[in-house]
Amino acid sequence: MDISTLQLEESLLDFIRHLSAKGGLLASISSSPYLLAKAGVLQNKKYTVGLPLDGMKQLGCFELHNYSDELVVQDGNIITAKGRGFIPFGICFGHALKLKFDENWY
Repeated sequence: MDISTLQLEESLLDFIRHLSAKGGLLASISSSPYLLAKAGVLQNKKYTVGLPLDGMKQLGCFELHNYSDELVVQDGNIITAKGRGFIPFGICFGHALKLKFDENWY
């Protein structure tokens, strides 16, 4: 999916802002943390994303000094991950939801 098709959906960005303001859990993987950055909820948050550095710079909404090259990053109520980190992302997301599960099932 091309995430850029959603970047102008102001209702989606408003929903992300609203959920973040209420302290809701936001989990985003691959290039979709771009929507979190565009909505402004990654400000002052450590994050990761599956976009190249040049692309992040070109988009202009990422705080590059808060970027981490880790596969999965959780900062408060926000979990971000690179696409290749989908298993640890799922485990982190499951823990954040306080689910009981076998981490080794996969």
